[in-house]
Amino acid sequence: MKEYDIVVAGAGVIGCATARELSRYTGSVAVLEKNADVCEGTSKANSAIIHAGFDAEPGTLKAKMNVRGNQMMDQLSKELDIPFSRCGAFVVCLREEELPKLRELYERGLKNGVEGLSLLSGEEARRLEPNLTKEVCGALYAKTSGIVCPFELTLGLAESAAINGVRFYFETPVLSLERQGEKWLVHTPKEDFLAKAVVNCAGVHSDELHNMVSEKKLKIQVRKGEYCLLDKSAGKHVGRTIFQLPGKYGKGVLVSPTIHGNLLLGPTAEDVEDRENVRTTASGLQDVLEKSALGVKDVPTRQVITSFTGLRAHELGDDFVLGEAAPGFFDAAGIESPGLSSAAAIGESLAAEIAQKLALGKKEHFDPIRRGVPKLKEMSLAERRKMIEKNPAYGNIICRCEEISEGEILDAIHGVLGAKTLDGVKRRTRAGMGRCQSGFCSPRVMEILSRELSLELSQIRKNQDGSQIVLTRTRGE
Repeated sequence: MKEYDIVVAGAGVIGCATARELSRYTGSVAVLEKNADVCEGTSKANSAIIHAGFDAEPGTLKAKMNVRGNQMMDQLSKELDIPFSRCGAFVVCLREEELPKLRELYERGLKNGVEGLSLLSGEEARRLEPNLTKEVCGALYAKTSGIVCPFELTLGLAESAAINGVRFYFETPVLSLERQGEKWLVHTPKEDFLAKAVVNCAGVHSDELHNMVSEKKLKIQVRKGEYCLLDKSAGKHVGRTIFQLPGKYGKGVLVSPTIHGNLLLGPTAEDVEDRENVRTTASGLQDVLEKSALGVKDVPTRQVITSFTGLRAHELGDDFVLGEAAPGFFDAAGIESPGLSSAAAIGESLAAEIAQKLALGKKEHFDPIRRGVPKLKEMSLAERRKMIEKNPAYGNIICRCEEISEGEILDAIHGVLGAKTLDGVKRRTRAGMGRCQSGFCSPRVMEILSRELSLELSQIRKNQDGSQIVLTRTRGE
C-alpha cells in the first residue's frame, strides 16, 4: 500500500491542472490514471478553444471558472512553454429574427465580466472574415477568445506537476473507495492507496466515483461529438473561430483555425449510453460538413486528413460540480465545455480548498517553469545547426509532414513522464499528425521506441494494451 496526502483520480486536463496547483503546497500528491498516458480521454478530443466566457449563465461555476481560466492563459502558456493564440471568435447569426439572441449573448458576456466584446453587422463581420456566407446578418465578436493545443496544455500541466513532486501512476484505474478512519482507502487493480483527500477528476466516469461516497447522486450524460480536421493548406480559410448561435446541446458546429495551422470543423452533439464510444459515423461527419458550410463558404472539405470523436461529460444540472462532496472527497465532475478553458481556474480553486482542509502550507520552492520538447521546425538555420552539432539525431528527419527529427522523438521518450506509445510520441512531438497521418513515419517511430525502451516491436502499442501494431514476425532476420 502507498500513502499520500492527496490522490487525484484522472490525468486529463482537469486532473493535471489540479495536481499542478496542489504541487504548490507541502502535501504529497499522487495521480491515478486508468490509461497509459495523460490526455487519453475527453482532453485529447475537443475543440481546442479557450472560450471568452460569454456563453455560460451568469452566476454559474461555468461562467466564473471560464472567465478566470481565460485570464490565466497568457502567463500559463509562458510558464509551460506551450503555444497559445488569442485569435478571437465570432458567433454568427444567420437569420434576422435571431439577432436578439446575439444581443442576449453580448449582455450575458458583460455580466460575466468578459472584456473585448462587440456586436457587428453582417457586412462588418465579412470585412474581417471574407469567407463568411452572405446569410450571416450579424456577429458577436469576442477578442479574448483563443486557441491552444489540448495535448500540449495537458502535458505541460502534468510535467510541471511531476517536476514539483507529484507522482503519476498509469494503467491504474480506481475500482472503489472505502472510508478508513479519517482517510480514504483507494482500491486499484495493482495496489491500494491511502489518502487524506481524494479528488475526483474522472471525466465521463466522475459520477461513478461520486456516487460511491455521496448520498446526493450525480448523473453524467455522455455527449458524443464528431470532428473533421483539414490539412494546413486549408488553415487560413478563417482567421478566427467561427461559432453559430448556441442551441440545446451546446455551441454548435464551429469552423476554427488550430494552433498548429490546420482547420477544424465540428462537433456534432449526440447523447449516448456507451461511455467509451469514440467511433465516427458517416452520418455524423456529413452533418459536420453540411453545418460548417452554413456560416462559412467554400470550406475546402476535400482537404480533410482525419476525423475523430470526443466525449463530453454533461451533468444533468447543467453546471460544473466542484468542491467537497463527502469528508475529504472533492469533486471536479460534469466538466464539459468550457472545461478546457476553465481547467487552470478549477485547479486553482480546488487546490486552495483542499489545502485549507488539510492545513497545508505553501512550498518555499515551487518551480513554475516547464520546457517542452524542442521544436526544430520553428528554429532558425543557425539554431538548427547548433542543435545538430550537439546531437546529430536532430539532423535525422523521421516525420516528413511535420518535419520532426529523431532528436525530438528521443527527447519525448526520455523526458519527464516520457512517451511509451505511438500516441505518446505523437502528442509530444506531432510526429504522425501531418497530411499522411503517420503513413510513412510510424514504422520508424516504432523502431525508435523499441530501441530506446528495450521492447520487442510486437510490444509497441498505439496507446492502450491490445493496440499493438505488429503481432508476430512473418519472416526471419
